[in-house]
Amino acid sequence: MRVVRTRQELIQARAGLPVAGPVGFVPTMGALHAGHRALLESASADCDAVLVSIFVNPLQFGPNEDIDRYPRALDEDLAACRAAGSTVVFAPSVAEMYPTGPPRTAVDPGPLGAELEGQVRPEHFRGVLTIVARLLQLARPDAAYFGEKDYQQLVLIRQMVDELDMGVRIIGCPTVREPGGLALSSRNRYLSAPERERAGSLIRALRAGVAAGPGGAEAVLNAARGCLTDLEVDYLTLRAPDLGPAPERGPARLLVAARVGTTRLIDNIPVLLGEA
Repeated sequence: MRVVRTRQELIQARAGLPVAGPVGFVPTMGALHAGHRALLESASADCDAVLVSIFVNPLQFGPNEDIDRYPRALDEDLAACRAAGSTVVFAPSVAEMYPTGPPRTAVDPGPLGAELEGQVRPEHFRGVLTIVARLLQLARPDAAYFGEKDYQQLVLIRQMVDELDMGVRIIGCPTVREPGGLALSSRNRYLSAPERERAGSLIRALRAGVAAGPGGAEAVLNAARGCLTDLEVDYLTLRAPDLGPAPERGPARLLVAARVGTTRLIDNIPVLLGEA
């Protein structure tokens, strides 16, 4: 496994890959957990070479968010990448990615970027799409892998790649969960034991919503809402798989965001509406 630190080194490493088959890419912010490892393993299973980026992107953090305390564990991350069979790891500094400061050119996520997570974090998806676009341009993968836990992010990245004709397959991988059902997140380490117990309400709410699916959208939301009485909920919503309005029948997505103490958690699950 080769570790590179500059954009030019990444370009050279990509050009020098001794493979004829597909190249996969897994962009991360580090602090890798089992969810990230599942992405790496999926990429390794599908592709002849796997590129990984580890970069805590300042553009996607708001002024009062947790970039300074965001966990960083590069040695452990490199060991996880190596164990998963990754080919190249790109671990740049902020100065390397943004040598002249915040970029003058950015990717506008459109109306969806101002909803849900975007309503709470107004510049978040602009920052996410801008760095993902830059990384895809540098890595030039055939396929890039993202977790479904950040479902709105996944939808917006697919939208960007499709509308800008970027020629990359975007692969969504199922959410990996702790034994109790809590979606794995680098921020879970902030939770105390009592907070972790309270956070279990998120998956109980989502599963209650799934069970109520045959009764339609209102039944789903009522069932989920009834499990969230001990959390500070930012939103609970039911949408179509592309995050448009929910259909009366068929596939939909139930999404939730809530605060547990000082930690903000998100989760989602597919729901089938109006069908037993």
